[in-house]
Amino acid sequence: MVIVAGTPGSGKTAVLIHALKSLKLKNLKSSVVKIDCLYTDDDKKFAKVGVPVKLGLSMDMCPDHYAIYNLEDMLSWAHSNDSDYLMVETAGLCHRCAPYTINSLGVCVIDATSGPNTPLKVGPFLSTADIAVVTKGDMISQAEREIFREKILEVNPEAKIIEANGLSGQGCLELADEMMKAKEVSEEEELRHSAPLAVCTLCVGETKVNKKHHRGILRRIDGFESYKGE
Repeated sequence: MVIVAGTPGSGKTAVLIHALKSLKLKNLKSSVVKIDCLYTDDDKKFAKVGVPVKLGLSMDMCPDHYAIYNLEDMLSWAHSNDSDYLMVETAGLCHRCAPYTINSLGVCVIDATSGPNTPLKVGPFLSTADIAVVTKGDMISQAEREIFREKILEVNPEAKIIEANGLSGQGCLELADEMMKAKEVSEEEELRHSAPLAVCTLCVGETKVNKKHHRGILRRIDGFESYKGE
């Protein structure tokens, strides 16, 4: 199982499509699940590659939480397709989430034009990834690319960094080769990193903004964290 996360607009779908084409040339079968929040037509792009594709819209649920919650059903579906690989592309809108499981191959796609400090801001979906795929590197200078690379290694020293181009497919063959080394997933997968602990009344629909209206695990602007509730 390969789980692809990353910031919106980083080129996750484009990179994954090129990798799928490379795997298909090696007669390896893949099934793809595309997770997004409200709308996507990326499932149609995957279908053009000739792979089974399932779309999941998380609506008012965190897309990474939605992916984790439905993982068993996704694996069963891929198995019913006689697939060698299940590819899960998740929207990854919450920078605090980490959707990777222990035995999956975790791939973080990150946009080099998003700023040199972006790797320091995106949290566990980069720091716990096996592979960091850097896109749009052709749009910045060599010095900026080196700085970006060092920032990635600062938060994830063990990451394999692949520079890729979602338009030309450059670097995606290398990604496909890494996918071929992925471990078998078990029936009882576990997350590599805990999900966010901030469960509060805002999460369940409270719209009032004053502190007195809220309960749960809360963090004040001075950094103090507390629990309010029963």
